[in-house]
Formats: sequence, C-alpha cells, structure tokens
Amino acid sequence: MSEFINNHSLRKEKLKEALRQIHEGKPYQDVKVVFRDILSNATAGEIAEIEQTLIAEGLPVEDIQYLCDVHVAMFRESLDTQMMPEMMPGHPIYTFRAENELAALALNDTRLAIERYKVQPEADARQKLADSVKKLRQYDNHYLRKENLLFPFLEKYGFSGPSNVMWGIHDDIRKGWKQMTVILESNRPDSRELAQELEKFFTPAENAIREMFYKEEHILLPNALERLSDADWRAIRDQEDEFGFSFATRGSDWPPSAEQKSKGTDTIKETSKPERIETMSDFPLTNGDLTIKQIDLMLKNLPVDITFVDENDTVRYYSETPGRIFKRTPAIIGRKVQNCHPPASVDKVVKIVEDFKAGKRDVAEFWIQMKGMFIHIRYFAMRDAEGNYKGTLEVSQEITEIHKLEGEKRLLDD
Repeated sequence: MSEFINNHSLRKEKLKEALRQIHEGKPYQDVKVVFRDILSNATAGEIAEIEQTLIAEGLPVEDIQYLCDVHVAMFRESLDTQMMPEMMPGHPIYTFRAENELAALALNDTRLAIERYKVQPEADARQKLADSVKKLRQYDNHYLRKENLLFPFLEKYGFSGPSNVMWGIHDDIRKGWKQMTVILESNRPDSRELAQELEKFFTPAENAIREMFYKEEHILLPNALERLSDADWRAIRDQEDEFGFSFATRGSDWPPSAEQKSKGTDTIKETSKPERIETMSDFPLTNGDLTIKQIDLMLKNLPVDITFVDENDTVRYYSETPGRIFKRTPAIIGRKVQNCHPPASVDKVVKIVEDFKAGKRDVAEFWIQMKGMFIHIRYFAMRDAEGNYKGTLEVSQEITEIHKLEGEKRLLDD
C-alpha cells in the first residue's frame, strides 16, 4: 500500500475506508494491520477532515462520538510523532494546555479521595470527596471556552465535524459530574455501596477527560493553529473572560505589547463584532422613530435575554442585558444556529426552526430549573407582512420571583 502514501486524496480515501470498516464492526486491530502504512503517516488535519466528511455523508455524530477513542487508538502511533509548537503565556492555546495539566492533577486528587472513601466511608471522607468533585467541575470553563469561542472560529473555516463530536463528549462528562454531586449531596448514609456507585460514575468521566486531553493536544489544537489567524486568536483572547478559566491564571506575554499596539484594538473589534451603523440620525419604525443608539439601549435594558437568528439560520444579534442567563460572546455572530447547541439537543432546535419555516407553528416554549433559577424560554417565528419567514427570536427570562407572585399589587412601595 506504499503507493498511496504520497497521494493526498487517495490517502484520505484509504483512511476513510479504514474508519468505515471500524464503524461496520470490524476489529480495529485487524483494520490497523491492513492499513498500517497509511495509518502510521496520518496527520491531525487528515483525521479531522475525514471525520467531518463522514458526518457530511450521513454518519450520525453520536456514532463517531461513540467510536472516537477507537479512532484515536488507530492513529495514536502517527499522532505521537507530531509535536505542536510552544506558545507564549497568554495565547489561548497555552492556556488550554496549562488547564489540561492542572486538570490532570485535579483528577488525581479526586481519584485519591474516592479510594479513601471506599476504605473508610464516613462523613469527613465524603466531604473531602465532595470538595474534590466541586473543584474538578471548575474544568467546565475550559469546555465552555472551546464550545463558545474556539469552535465558532473554526466553523468559519469550514471545520465543524470534530467540534460536534467533542461537544457531545463534554456533555457526557458533565452528566457524570452532576450524578456524583447529586449522590454526595443526598441524605443517603455513608457505605461502601455508595462509594462503589460514585466510582461507577467517576471512572468513565475520568477516562473521557484524560482521552480528551490527548484529542485536544494532538488533533483539535494543531488544526486550530493551522487554520486561525493571529487576529482570530486575539479575538478569542478578548472574549475569554466571559467564561472564565479552570485552575489557571491567564498569562500576559502574548500578544507582545508592541505588536498589539501596531495592530490596534480595532482589529479585535472588527474580527469579533459585525460593523455597526452609527451615522443614521434616526430609524423609522412601524410606530415611532428611534435613533440606533436608543434601539441598542432599549434592547440592552429589556428584562429578558434575546437572540435573533435570520431566515438562513445564521445568528445575527444577541442582547447584552445585565445578568444574562445564557452567556453569549461576539464569536456567536455569523454562526449557524445548528452549531450553537450540543449534539444532544440540536435536533429539537432544528425541528422548531423547520416547523417555523413550514408554517406549522409560530411559538415554541420551555421552562427549566437551573442553578436555583426558574427559566422560561420561548422561540418566536418572525414573519413579514406577507407571512414570509424571516427568522427566529429566542427569548429567555428568569422568572423565579414572578413564579411566586400571588394576589395583586397596585401601589409602588416607598
């Protein structure tokens, strides 16, 4: 098979065929023997492109997610030989990698706490384990920055398949954390059986997190470095504080101050936000006239969060209201709405939008409880005077106190 090694298109077809055989159930060790020459020279970019092609050809994201570890195992020999360049403290790549190293230590601490609790299941050991799990869950900031900053920028370059697969794995890890927290905070008495149940949820989450370290540093981040420009990385850095960091404090060596001044802060704004029209003195509406600044001020002060998706499924606007429920950053502007939701829930969003377009419904609503808040979420179909679909408006409101209202209140309190 050596004749295929130097032919990029044929190499990709052979690599794709290897993954197809895995998905059809053939043992990966057998596949690895047949495709040894090709697999030993596979690059991170080729692996990512092939997974994305398989998704585009109709292979469910969930199937690729399920076999993702097998894919990495097949290509590990080749990936181990590919080194990523060192980055400066402050660069998003440097921060991601530093967080991985610290998360590995947090995993070690949690594993040790579980082992201690298994030997001596009592209140003190349980509390130490609960503290370890709580600390480990801070690593979610790492995943949030990937999902809401890195993934949108990669999508602008047509790179989305591996991102969707990773998001699904993130959600599986979150479920494990949540299940452990629920058990630890319950009134169930301490026992070895309880310790074993906790381990049942921790072990798969631990394995998934450690495997994700490898996938990030050998597949995702090298692909990101290859595709994203310096302006993209600056825009990502400019928005990182919105989601916070995991265990690490971001460095300040990158970007160099002289370079940052030469590029100017406008570069970041232009990359991360669409151009705004500020020259119009007023804007005629159906009822009344408002300036652009007045409209922007009104939207910012609404008692609800809104996000607007146009008729082409592209996110065009979100309001920056105080205490926003669901975080948004400028990276979402221009992103397809299908890529803004985890794989487990994207089908529901697609169904709502399709129903809006087909005229089957005009409103869809949900209510959830999250972090002590009661949240009401509504989607509205936007139609013009002729009834043509022009987009979807998402409206979210924290209604915990509203939900408690009874009777009447007619006067303003002093």
